Amino acid sequence: MTPLSPVTSPLSPIDIIIIGSGIGGLCAAGLLARYGKRVIVCESHTIAGGAAHSFRRRGFEFDSGPSFYCGLTGNQSLNPIKQVLDTLGESIQVIPYDPLGHYHFPEVSFAVYSNAAQYRQEIHKITPQGAKELEQFEQRLLGLYEAMKGIPTIALRSDWQVILVLLQRYLPSLVKMLPYLSLVQSSVGDVMNATVKDPWVRRLIDLECFLLSGLKAHGTIAPEVAFMLGERSRAGVEYPVGGSAAIVNALVRGLERWGGELRLGCHVEQILVESGKVAGVRLRNGEVLSASIVISNATLWDTYNQLLRPEDLPAAYRQTALETPAVESFMHLHLGIRADGLDNLTGHHVVVHDSIQDISTPGNTCMISIPSVWDKNLAPEGHHGVHAYTLEPYAGWEHNDGYEVKKQEKAQSLYRALERIIPDVRERVVLELIGTPLTHAHYLRRYQGTYGPAIAAGKGMFPSTHTPIQGLYRVGDSTLPGIGVPAVAASGILCANSLVNVGQMLK
Repeated sequence: MTPLSPVTSPLSPIDIIIIGSGIGGLCAAGLLARYGKRVIVCESHTIAGGAAHSFRRRGFEFDSGPSFYCGLTGNQSLNPIKQVLDTLGESIQVIPYDPLGHYHFPEVSFAVYSNAAQYRQEIHKITPQGAKELEQFEQRLLGLYEAMKGIPTIALRSDWQVILVLLQRYLPSLVKMLPYLSLVQSSVGDVMNATVKDPWVRRLIDLECFLLSGLKAHGTIAPEVAFMLGERSRAGVEYPVGGSAAIVNALVRGLERWGGELRLGCHVEQILVESGKVAGVRLRNGEVLSASIVISNATLWDTYNQLLRPEDLPAAYRQTALETPAVESFMHLHLGIRADGLDNLTGHHVVVHDSIQDISTPGNTCMISIPSVWDKNLAPEGHHGVHAYTLEPYAGWEHNDGYEVKKQEKAQSLYRALERIIPDVRERVVLELIGTPLTHAHYLRRYQGTYGPAIAAGKGMFPSTHTPIQGLYRVGDSTLPGIGVPAVAASGILCANSLVNVGQMLK
């Protein structure tokens, strides 16, 4: 990782500029460097990783966002992150664990196991009939997963030439997909309606979809949950040694191994467009970097509102894009706590406070991660690092006289969730960091601190990596396939592969 350096000389022209070092941007950058392109990644922050970056405070290493991973190792992994790392010649160390977490409803708490049969045994204790229906639901989606397995994401692209790739290399797998074509654009809710009547299991499916996409079952596409169920049971779950930063660092190593460059503290002020074509970018310090291809890893709202002038895009296209609904932002609670007496603590928990309220109600569903349970180096000896978060609307938040009081008030649902796991957690706190939607928006440079687009299955599709501007592409969670680490990694793959000939792609 290098600091901001002078403009590239004419002797070493830039082929591609990538704005943002989130997972999608780094995956695209690494692959394009691997394909022989001269790539520069411009990252506004002083830390790489976007929403997946880690940060350190007083000896505690915290993940800023995702902390749940599967398929990071293993020769047959379908995780796009693993496929990119393999292509770049990089790998990471992981710590496998099971159960993968615990769900805590007001009426019951239970373990969530990677093994599907073991998981259903837990559900059987609560609702025997529901457990049978859950198995039917899973089998329907696992059939789709088995069909998808034969077509690795690393081989795909987002232009018409994907047809050539599929026909030339994966025709038998395409044939296997035929019985499941109706599922590809179906919602999980459609599958649930056909297989599950038990209201408790329907709420459980809604919860798992919400954790994946920010939307409940009827808003989540079936392939996303099929992939999750398949990888969870086949590959198991694992935590990267060193936290999410380990994944980011491996992607950066791969980028630099193949001659790409990451510039930190390098804020792009504007994407330059001339006669409908990309010409490069202007940095905050006034420098201009020229390139005929620019890839934005910013959200669609930030790309079209902040990085481009209104006149750079067709007016109707721009208006429609900017009207895309967004998932809410978050409240975050990062804590350093004393670990004495917590010998049997597990690492992932989801707490639903109120069964009557919708699970997507801000503050009702709280996600908790305690990764120092697995990786002791993430916290000082005798301590744990905790990350708890819940949905919180951006509207109404201001840096005013009441900001600190509001922060404390909104953090209480997270503390109450933590008390389900660690009853005396408040007395154990040695470090407290409360993040609001304003924090989320500021550090991650995300429109209203959003989690990504709220595009419900059957009511629209995530936009592709292409834009109406020649030479401008987008990656990340506001492009296909959507929200989540595997999805944003896949967006980087689709974009990178689309910028080279089929013959240059790695088989």
